[in-house]
Amino acid sequence: MKKQFSRRDFLKVAGGAVFIVAGASVMPQFLRRTLLPEQVVGATDNFDLFFGGTDGWFYMPPEPAIPPWFPDSYAPEPFNTYIFGFRNVTGMTDAQRENQRNKAQHNAPFFWVDQEQELKVQLTNLGLAQRPDLTDAHTLHWHGFRNVIPFFDGEPTGSIAVPVGQLFTYVFRPHDPGTYMYHCHVEDVEHVTMGMTSLVFVRSLQNSLADGTLLGTWTHHTGDRYAYNDGDGSTYYDRENALFLSEIWAKGHWGDAHIQESDWSEFKADFSMLNGRVHPDTLLPNSPINLGASTHALTIQTDGNGDLLWPIEDPNGLHIEHQELQYNPHSSLITCNAGEKVLLRFANLGFREEAMTLAGIKMKVVGRDATLMKGRDGTDTSYMTDTILIGAGESYDVIFEAPAYQGPGLYDTYVLYNRRYTQDSNLSTGGAGGQRTEVRVYPGTLGPQQYLNQHPDDSAS
Repeated sequence: MKKQFSRRDFLKVAGGAVFIVAGASVMPQFLRRTLLPEQVVGATDNFDLFFGGTDGWFYMPPEPAIPPWFPDSYAPEPFNTYIFGFRNVTGMTDAQRENQRNKAQHNAPFFWVDQEQELKVQLTNLGLAQRPDLTDAHTLHWHGFRNVIPFFDGEPTGSIAVPVGQLFTYVFRPHDPGTYMYHCHVEDVEHVTMGMTSLVFVRSLQNSLADGTLLGTWTHHTGDRYAYNDGDGSTYYDRENALFLSEIWAKGHWGDAHIQESDWSEFKADFSMLNGRVHPDTLLPNSPINLGASTHALTIQTDGNGDLLWPIEDPNGLHIEHQELQYNPHSSLITCNAGEKVLLRFANLGFREEAMTLAGIKMKVVGRDATLMKGRDGTDTSYMTDTILIGAGESYDVIFEAPAYQGPGLYDTYVLYNRRYTQDSNLSTGGAGGQRTEVRVYPGTLGPQQYLNQHPDDSAS
């Protein structure tokens, strides 16, 4: 009887083909590493960031349940949903990196680079602990990046795919500031939906102008930050927040965990998320942040084995009650002082259009798909709105000016939410269990922002 090849068999063949091109002499080593995924190749020294691709489990509020798909009976407490994902393993030893298998996070880490700066991102494939029968390769595709050469594009038919136990270093030199996305491009519908995706952005060259530089009537000052090279200071901001929109199809996640082949053409978005969480978890602090670990991405604190430090010994009692969110590390809460300008970087890699609304505050759209809102003749095409419609694969950069503090509490609250009810509620009985967060305006009591998406209750080192 003739053997029937599955799509996974084709992935194995494709992975081998990559290394035939690279050099036939490495083929035996590749096969051994595919069969023995516990062998992790040591890192090279020539990189700025190091990511590991693997699987894992994370948390969603258990109601509304979708039996038998969600909550997943295989999930270890306190988690309930199987995912694929990337982890920032920069600065870890080989043993610590190996220990990140089955500890994926969703969404994947945010990362960034300055315009015209070369960035090297090394990727290793740690394998799938829950599914050792699968030997899927992984890639890192920078969605919307205009200047990439095919070798570093991450689209596996014309680029390099990274088999289990191997590594590859991507080299980027971005010429265009703005907000982008990245994702794995192998089995891309499945791998993106399972969680191998996040937001990446490029900071403008205008930020590094010499103090006192005069452009027209606008003078640049050291320390000022701009979303784009606007030439007039119109995209200045005091604080920035990344807001990544994604979705979960419960049956697909269950199928991958339970050794079932899912037909991803049947995708149905059961849950819509903001930075990998749903309201009210979107308002909670970040996982403990290590500020000194990287200049290009936030790093979650780990112990000597690479395990997440959660719960931690925190004298204020913060974080300890929320161990379930250790693999959903990014807060979506937006905080600012009255009068400050806040940059919101939106990106959508779900499959549905989102209608993100900031009630009570007008937003100025200054960029779309990493492009400044100006015509070729310099005409200003930015606009004010309270709602932005974000299609699949799109990004928006918007800036708002925080209104005057009204009081009498510690801060004033404004709601940022998806006005499409199913995405805002996820059909939870209490409502507002989806893509919703808050903007909290303080009367000048917040200190300067130290890092992206900083939460007032974060514990950081």
